[in-house]
Amino acid sequence: MASIEIAALIFCCLFVGALAGMGLRGIIPQTHLDADTRDLIKLGVGLIGTMSALVLGLLVASTKGSYDSKRTELAQMAGNAILLDRMLAHYGMETGDIRDALRRAIADMVGTDRAKNHLEQLDQAAPVGREVLFDKIQNLVPHTDAQRNVQAQAASLAINLGQTRWLLFAQSGTSISTPFLVIVVFWLTVLYLSFGLFAPRNATASITLLISAMSVAGALFLILDLDHPFSGFMQIPDTPLRNALAALGK
Repeated sequence: MASIEIAALIFCCLFVGALAGMGLRGIIPQTHLDADTRDLIKLGVGLIGTMSALVLGLLVASTKGSYDSKRTELAQMAGNAILLDRMLAHYGMETGDIRDALRRAIADMVGTDRAKNHLEQLDQAAPVGREVLFDKIQNLVPHTDAQRNVQAQAASLAINLGQTRWLLFAQSGTSISTPFLVIVVFWLTVLYLSFGLFAPRNATASITLLISAMSVAGALFLILDLDHPFSGFMQIPDTPLRNALAALGK
């Protein structure tokens, strides 16, 4: 299920919870809503609200950190590709086919269809980027000490490129478990049920609850979307790879 669909479902849970609270206010006997009961409900709801705020804050920090980390890894991979190309150029003319293979690998990672999942493009480019490129570097026959040094460093860079690519691929799954998300939504629904329980029945209160529920659902949408940095609305741009592609073979 897409992040926006989950966020819409969460919004429905929160707002329906608020409406259910308004409905319960007319059913629950007034003796059950005396001052002492209200204080107890407010204490319990305050605890739930505090836990929810802490969890949401931690989720935002965690997903944003993961998003920035993957963005840095992608930029590092693009920089290593440019450096590898320049090293191969310094090795000699015999590395022309290797540089072409490197350029094709980066071109496959970039792709032309933005609707495709970026990680699928990385996976499709794996045979070119991992086996062929590294094997061709290993098969070079250096004639000088300088060429031997360049070959060793180029092989190391090729391995680093493969490691970074597969690290991004391995991190493609979600880091937010479904039971964890369900519990957080349950807390928030209880919170909004209590809001509706004590809210007056007028348009201003209803609109306030509506906007509040939309805001909380929007925050959860940001968290879920940041957790899928290669396929969501806020996906990591492939600008570093495009810049690297423009610089390769020069």
